[in-house]
Amino acid sequence: MRILIFNWQDIRNPEAGGAEVHLHEIFSRIAGWGHEVTLYCSTFRGAPSEEVLDGIRVIRQGGRYLFNYRVPLAYFLRFRRERFDLVIDDMNKLPFFTPLFVREPLYIVTHHLFGKSIFLETSWPVAMYVYLMEKAGFRICRSRRMPFIVGSPSTRGELTDMGIEPALVTVVNYCVDREVHHATGAERSAIPLVGYFGRLKKYKSVEQFLDALAALRGDLPAVRAVIVGEGDHRPALEAHARNLGLGDVVRFTGFVDAATKVRLLNEVWFAVNTSSKEGWGLTVIEANACGTPVLASDVPGLRDAVRDGETGLLYTFGDVALLASKIRLLIGDRDLRERLGAEARRWAATFDWNNAARDTLALLTRRAKDA
Repeated sequence: MRILIFNWQDIRNPEAGGAEVHLHEIFSRIAGWGHEVTLYCSTFRGAPSEEVLDGIRVIRQGGRYLFNYRVPLAYFLRFRRERFDLVIDDMNKLPFFTPLFVREPLYIVTHHLFGKSIFLETSWPVAMYVYLMEKAGFRICRSRRMPFIVGSPSTRGELTDMGIEPALVTVVNYCVDREVHHATGAERSAIPLVGYFGRLKKYKSVEQFLDALAALRGDLPAVRAVIVGEGDHRPALEAHARNLGLGDVVRFTGFVDAATKVRLLNEVWFAVNTSSKEGWGLTVIEANACGTPVLASDVPGLRDAVRDGETGLLYTFGDVALLASKIRLLIGDRDLRERLGAEARRWAATFDWNNAARDTLALLTRRAKDA
């Protein structure tokens, strides 16, 4: 089968996140099983215009901010002549409106709906543009009865609430590469160390983590934190940490390689995820594979990835006092941390990329044959 994918970015892009990890893990396996996979995405500084990554032919053109306008042009000028069996629209924030012009059988992959949470991320005019475009994209998909692959029950519920037929939405969970993410057997930090792992974006609300640390400083002066990841919100977060007097408490690492991330995941006592919304919780399962429980906000996606009281804890988004109290609880109760960590490893072991890729391929094959 010849598969064409439209996505904003590829796995090598510095702005890549969970959507790109999902795409690469799934479709590199599908390519490895003998299928031809082409990804059309935006470019970035220093990137070649075309290369093959783990069996995926990656074609890069245009900047990321206007890439959605390039997609229909590229389709009409190039891709419709290449006789693909199926097209994947990896729908993330701004839609490509592929149901309006793609002639081949089409599948929509979406990770989470921004909805009103986009107003937490950017200025009002830009947020309104994204909000209205996203709504229009899903309205068109609903009218054309497009099938969806989503990453969590929460996202499935959001789509069905918008009028997408339940039978058209299939959950294929994000997974974890346990050869990379695993418990190393190393000792946890000798001092209380808590971590955040992920992109530094405004909607991730990492300020809540910093505010909770500031509230705990008088009671738990030995606590330290590491914030692992990069993003355009990092300067604001560093300034916020300084203003809270956390300069000697919080360390920002920026981007780290996989080996360093795994070492830190094995070093921290637990991780915190304060995001306002997620499609799933890829960083949660990566931490869990290392035996590290996660304290996360009770929001769509994260409430699917964290089993409250079993693999980690949930707190009400925005309630910094509650977040601080649960940080205090986990720091003070080693037995609880170890129980949650052990169950977290068992939970993470149920998510396998090979199984997810096989499930995805079965859906795509059926779509290509039935269309």
